[in-house]
Parts: sequence; C-alpha cells; structure tokens
Amino acid sequence: MYKFKFEKLIIWQKAMDFGEIIDQIALSFPEREKFNMASQIRRASDSIALNISEGSIGQSNPEQVKFIGYSIRLLAEVITCLFKTKRRQYITETKFVELYNEASSHEL
Repeated sequence: MYKFKFEKLIIWQKAMDFGEIIDQIALSFPEREKFNMASQIRRASDSIALNISEGSIGQSNPEQVKFIGYSIRLLAEVITCLFKTKRRQYITETKFVELYNEASSHEL
C-alpha cells in the first residue's frame, strides 16, 4: 500500500498529526500574528515531517542522521514558539502543557 518508505515511519505519521494540531492552534492567534508567529510555528511544525521524509529517501546513514537532526531542531523551534504564545496569552497554560507533552512524548 505504501509507495514511499517514510509513510511507514511512525515518527513521520506523528509529525504529520502534530503539524495539523499546530495549524489549528495557529488559526486562533490574533490577526496581527498572521504573518509572524502563526506563520513561524506552522512552517516549523510542517518542516519536521518534511525533513523526516527527505532524510528517508535514498540517503546514506549520515544523511539520514543529518535530516533527523534538522527535525529535532525544528521541534525545539516549535516548543519555543509555544512558550512565546503562552506568554502572549494566545494559548492557555492547559493547552500549552497538552502540546508540550504531545511533543515530548514523541521526541525524535
């Protein structure tokens, strides 16, 4: 059924799901953040799955490790964006903890 090997990777599937959750959260940010924080957190969360898939295709082990490293850095970027959005009161403490725990439970 799967045409690409990354589609079988649980971490890729989780990253895809997490990106959709972040996208929905970003919709609730104030209009003034549309091209700032909302865009930043969306791009970072989407890039996690993008890098996992890119690293899984026909690359040597060092290349795979490099792309996983990019994904880990992007996850850290998303977490930092979540801290910022909590401080700016775009998300509640409860939502922050939920997202933080979701990210850390599937850490790369």
